[in-house]
Amino acid sequence: MEDAQIGRDFAQALAARDPARLLEVLAPNVDFRALTPNRAWQTSTAGEFVADVLPVWFEETDHIDELLTLETARVADRERMGYLFRGHNGDGPFVVEQQAYYATDNGRITWLRILCSGFRPAV
Repeated sequence: MEDAQIGRDFAQALAARDPARLLEVLAPNVDFRALTPNRAWQTSTAGEFVADVLPVWFEETDHIDELLTLETARVADRERMGYLFRGHNGDGPFVVEQQAYYATDNGRITWLRILCSGFRPAV
């Protein structure tokens, strides 16, 4: 599988909040770090990402309605992806954008860095 497709699979699995698919896309020992508006995140396994990060980033009341944009590119020896979700929760409609850089091995993401805009009110 090509590296850009792996990135697209990750973004789609994240939008769907699909833990099983995320565990397929992420290597078991993924080196993950992220920065959101209020917190820095770090995990060393796909299981930790699914158990500790995913439910905080997108709570049960947060509904992702659509993956609005998804871009991929190569930056030297890394892949880049940028994606924008549209959703809603008790506070109303929102958008959230993330920019990510990643590396793969054997069809899975082994190294992942994400910068997140946080939930922004949809206008």
